[in-house]
Amino acid sequence: MNQETPPLRSTPPQSAPRGTTVFIRRHSVVTRLSHWLNVLCLSFLLMSGLQIFNAYPQLHWGQYGMDSDPAFLTVGAGESHGAPHGFVRIGSVSVPTTGVLGLSKVEGEWAPQAFPTWLTFPSYQDLAAGRNWHFFFAWVFVINGLIYLGYGVLSGHFHRDLAVKRHEIAPRHFWREIVDHARLRFPAGEDARHYNVLQKLAYIGVFAGLLPLMILTGLTLSPGIDAAFPVLLDLFGGRQSARSLHFITASLLVVFVIVHVAMVILSGPWNNLRSMVTGRYAIRKKESDA
Repeated sequence: MNQETPPLRSTPPQSAPRGTTVFIRRHSVVTRLSHWLNVLCLSFLLMSGLQIFNAYPQLHWGQYGMDSDPAFLTVGAGESHGAPHGFVRIGSVSVPTTGVLGLSKVEGEWAPQAFPTWLTFPSYQDLAAGRNWHFFFAWVFVINGLIYLGYGVLSGHFHRDLAVKRHEIAPRHFWREIVDHARLRFPAGEDARHYNVLQKLAYIGVFAGLLPLMILTGLTLSPGIDAAFPVLLDLFGGRQSARSLHFITASLLVVFVIVHVAMVILSGPWNNLRSMVTGRYAIRKKESDA
C-alpha cells in the first residue's frame, strides 16, 4: 500500500523558479503495478473472507471452539418481542445491528447472515467457492508482495525511504508531526519528497507486523500446512486462536486502507491518483525552498 505522500525520487529542474509547479517521477513501474494488484487482491480477499466467516460467524480462543472454548465474538440473529433482530456480541455485551450485521434483507426478505450479501463474494452463500477464491487471491497477494519486497531491498527503497532517523523520533519533532496530521497540514514543496515519521511507522507496522501475522495465521488454517509445519498450531495456541487473529489482523488492515484512502482524498486525489497511474506528481516549490 502507498500512503498519501510517498517519497519523491527524481530532482526537479534546478532552473525552476520558486513558487512554480514542477512535475517529478513519484512512483516506479514496479510500485505502481504492485499497488493496483494489491487493490484487486485485497478487495477479493476481504469479500471472500467475509463469505467464509458467514459460514461460522463466531470467534474463539483455543483449539476447539464451540462449547470447549466459548466465543468471545458472535455476529448473529435472533428474536426480540416476536420480531427478528441482528446483533454483535462481544463477551457479555450485545449491540443491536439489524439491517447491517447479523440480519439483513435479501430480495426484500430478512435473512440471518453475519455480513450482507453485497459485501461477500460470491454474493450467495457458498463456502467452497469462497474458500477457493480466497486461497487463489491469497497466493497472488503473497507472490506480489515478495516481488515488491525484493525490489524494495535491491533498489534501496526500504533503507533509503523507510529507515527512521534519530531526529524524527525526538519528542518535539514527533509531536509536531502528530499535530500537523491532526490539522490536515500536508507536506508541500521539498518537504513532500520524503515520508514523515508517522508514515514510516505506519508502513513498518503493516509490512513487519500486520501482513506477516495475517499470512502466517492464514496458513495455520490449512490442514495441509499444519501437517507439514505443526509448530504453527503451537505458535498461535490452536486453530481457533489462529482464525481469530487472522480476522483481527485483516480488520486492522482494512482500517489502515480506510485511513490511507482518506488521506489520499484530503491531500489531493487527482494528483495522488495521477502519480499512481503515470508516476508523475506535481509539487509547488515554496519560496523558502533552496
